[in-house]
Amino acid sequence: MATKNLTITKEAYEQLRKHKRDDESFTETILRLTGENRDVMAGFGLLADDDTFPEATTATRAELDSDLRERRDR
Repeated sequence: MATKNLTITKEAYEQLRKHKRDDESFTETILRLTGENRDVMAGFGLLADDDTFPEATTATRAELDSDLRERRDR
């Protein structure tokens, strides 16, 4: 396999390192994150069976609504 050397900032390296899995090379990480086969729907439905999720979202929505009304009325 042909290789290329890349120069990236330390900040970019640290961000990439955070996404790297223990069993992956950096090449594999980059391909996983940028590949055409990324499943953008992979996370949908994960909380469907979580009984506390609907209550938590309702409470969060009420809190945000209240905060926005308060800011508007200042």
